[in-house]
Amino acid sequence: MLLVYPVNEIMKYIPVLLGSIIVGTTSGNPLWSLIPVVLVAAFGIARWFTTSYRIDADHVQLRSGIVARRTLSVPRPRIRSVDVEADLLHRVLGLAVLAIGTGKQTDKGEEFKLDALDTSQIPALRAELLSHTGQHAPDHVDAAGAPHVSRPDALAESGVEIGHWRAAWVRYAPLSLTGLAVVAPIAGLGAQYGVIDVLSKSAVVQHLDDDTAAIVAITIAGLTVLTLALVNLAACAQYLATWFGLRVLDNGATLHLRHGLFTTRQITLDLARFRGATLNEPLLLRAARAAQLEMIMTGENPRQKILPQAPRVAVERTLDELLRSRRGPHDRASAAPGSTAPQPITGSALGTVELRSHGPAARRRRYTRAAWPVGIVVVAMLAVVLTGGHLAPWAWPFPVVFAVVMALLAEDRYRGLGHRVLPGTTGPTWLITRRGSLDRNRDCLEAPGIIGWTVRQTFWQRRAGLATVVAATAAGKKSYLVVDIPIDQAAALIEEVDPGRLGTARRPAAPDSRAGDADSA
Repeated sequence: MLLVYPVNEIMKYIPVLLGSIIVGTTSGNPLWSLIPVVLVAAFGIARWFTTSYRIDADHVQLRSGIVARRTLSVPRPRIRSVDVEADLLHRVLGLAVLAIGTGKQTDKGEEFKLDALDTSQIPALRAELLSHTGQHAPDHVDAAGAPHVSRPDALAESGVEIGHWRAAWVRYAPLSLTGLAVVAPIAGLGAQYGVIDVLSKSAVVQHLDDDTAAIVAITIAGLTVLTLALVNLAACAQYLATWFGLRVLDNGATLHLRHGLFTTRQITLDLARFRGATLNEPLLLRAARAAQLEMIMTGENPRQKILPQAPRVAVERTLDELLRSRRGPHDRASAAPGSTAPQPITGSALGTVELRSHGPAARRRRYTRAAWPVGIVVVAMLAVVLTGGHLAPWAWPFPVVFAVVMALLAEDRYRGLGHRVLPGTTGPTWLITRRGSLDRNRDCLEAPGIIGWTVRQTFWQRRAGLATVVAATAAGKKSYLVVDIPIDQAAALIEEVDPGRLGTARRPAAPDSRAGDADSA
């Protein structure tokens, strides 16, 4: 720990240290450049002497600060996840960083992180912090007050493996925008520091003239191919570094994820706060029959990813296994061999079941909205001609091509529009809603997690007899939309998902944490 803290502080202040080295070199006294290094390292060492934590029966406390002392206190029942991370330096020294998640968005300086803990202490500490879930309770507390768990590693990573990373999945990495997100900042930084000016003033560019159009075309094509290659390579590298060795373990009470090539990360999530899942299908992934799986949980990241870009079959299988933990005792009994009781809904059904279309009015609305941009382009071109302007011959076919593209987009958006209500037998009722084209999401939300409804209509929706039904929840994105449903079906949808919400029926309250969801909201 005395090594990790100084190194981390030095890494954060690299720009300042580089400036001090330049000043020391130009002044003729290199020793001046060592003073900031010593001060930063001393600051890192001082953190070790001024940081401590404590776990009692009700709270977890972290005390830190050199000049201004600060104490963070978290009630233990509010702990919703435990995140363990270790970069290369931590792994070499046998250390890790443990972060506690409470579901509250905090600034970076307010995060509850225990840095540079011995990895041998992590399993028992994680078990103690998640003891309220009932699965990781420590066996006893030793004389020093530390929690003790028999075979802590086994308990921390116990359960059924419902997802496992495959090396072949790397081929899906270029189908996302992660590579562009890595390369674009580097290119922007180079442009800011004059790389473009250097290239434009180079001898090769200066000698280009009108007779070298073919060379220019070849150069542009080569740069395009090189850029695509770099973007794809960056996407694959980021994918490998982040998701290498991913394992998803479910023990019925917590979900444990472990992944990472250079920096390993372990996430433990409390399944008592699980409210559903989202199959994310961007256009390119959908074309390759792939998808991503995200969790819908109260108090967690709205886009908490469980599986990265992967074959859709693997995503559906993981979703099916994940929902097995939602079955109660009656569900398990109904699944027993020879049982004649109805079978509960499985994840496979939620991932592949046909959805109800929203009718011709919703389709017309998609085509109408797609026609507006085409009409604007046509009007703009006519205005240019009528005012005496001139358009290139190649510009006239553009509205036709643009109209065809927008029509295809409208049809794809309509095909991606749908919903379905799957009533549970002994488990919860599920609301499935899907929308989008370039970025399509299939949201599977369990009814007990819904805490309110909204039916809204825009001016144009009222003219078309359509409405948008919004299911409010304290989990995930907070609101899940059934878009452009016929208005006469809106009340029936709400009653089907949540009988009694409109006052037409009553049912006993489900033994879930809806009250806790409302409190979180």
